[in-house]
Amino acid sequence: MNQILTERETEIFNLLVKSYTTAEIAKKLNISTKTARNHISNVIGKLGVKSRTQAIILLIKSGLIKLD
Repeated sequence: MNQILTERETEIFNLLVKSYTTAEIAKKLNISTKTARNHISNVIGKLGVKSRTQAIILLIKSGLIKLD
């Protein structure tokens, strides 16, 4: 699973772990809400999971994102 995510996807999921909403992520990263949603959907598809929560759990377990 190494290098499966782009830098932006990693950045977005690190914010999701910190309980940011999609709208808050978009504002913080200066992107549209739709773009943020697309990044999230792309990661869910890459990982073969069904939800953001499942993606976050898998990414934490794999060490690709960390809890602060």
